[in-house]
Formats: sequence, structure tokens, C-alpha cells
Amino acid sequence: MRSRYAAFVVRDAAYLLRTWHPETRPPSVEFDPAMRWTGLDILDTTEGSAFHTTGTVTFRAHYTDGGRPDALHEQSRFVRHEGAWVYSAAVFVD
Repeated sequence: MRSRYAAFVVRDAAYLLRTWHPETRPPSVEFDPAMRWTGLDILDTTEGSAFHTTGTVTFRAHYTDGGRPDALHEQSRFVRHEGAWVYSAAVFVD
């Protein structure tokens, strides 16, 4: 989760697509030039250990949009795909 957040910060679309499950991966990632990510709080995790095939991460990602502060509160689902953890889907909490 932290690596995907960092990829959003530096706008690394290739990494985001590579770590997205092929069944839910979009054809491309577009970045809003007015948005700046400013912090990440991991609020909860479930499963996701070496013994699991799925896991969730609940987080709050802080950002500014055109200079106005805001946050994204989400529970992301990750699954193992070909031996690697990949992002599968999300539920927005707020």
C-alpha cells in the first residue's frame, strides 16, 4: 500500500499499472495536475501475511487540490497474483 501511495506522489503510472490486478486494471492512469499528495495514515489491516492470499488496508491519504486540503478514506483489497501482491479493488469509506 505504501509503495502505491508513493507511486501516486511521484506520478509513476507504470508502477501503479504493474501492481494492479489484470482483471480490474484500467488501460491507463491519469493524474490531476492540481492534486498534491501530502500524507498517508494506515488505519487498519486484515490478513495479508505470507500465509494469506488476500488482505485489506484501510487508510486515509491526505492531499491538496488546487491548494485546498482534503483526504481520501478507503479500504483497499489486495490479492496474490502470480506470487505478488496486487491491488484489486476498493471501497470508499467516507
